[in-house]
Amino acid sequence: MVTLRGKYVYLRALEPEDLDFVFLVENDMSFWQLSDTQAPYSRFLIKQYLENAKQDIFEAKQLRLAICTNDDNTVGLIDVFDYNVKNKRAGIGILIKDEPNRNQGFGKEALQLLVDYCFNVLHLHQVYANISEDNQTSLKLFESNGFEKIGLKRDWSFNGNTFSNEFILQRINK
Repeated sequence: MVTLRGKYVYLRALEPEDLDFVFLVENDMSFWQLSDTQAPYSRFLIKQYLENAKQDIFEAKQLRLAICTNDDNTVGLIDVFDYNVKNKRAGIGILIKDEPNRNQGFGKEALQLLVDYCFNVLHLHQVYANISEDNQTSLKLFESNGFEKIGLKRDWSFNGNTFSNEFILQRINK
């Protein structure tokens, strides 16, 4: 049985009460490189997004879930994006917001829960992630969950000063 609840965290749909959390994440410039964001989001836009987040993954082609600890503390977000029904694949992105919550196993368990959901509920054949060559923590997280590096996109991202490379990682459901 697939569940979105693990030993340390559970995944849930975004709620209107997540406005402040999502606002802080989307407007934290240190995360912008991860999402190719180039401008801040207003509370109004995020509120509209949360109000319209009731579209299912088949309509929206994406799914964003909150990562919560078992004591109901929201620590991050995890996304399914670029959902492709025909080819049975999707991308996955994950973010643990605050430094003290990183390297605590929350991201690892959240990723395991979401991959299980993708394979066993959405019946995907593969999932993938795009991760900067410098982001060793994320590379280690995805590789520890069975993802393999399948390519390197050279000079893929520009941070305003220099270009950086980005790995594409893939996990195929066997």
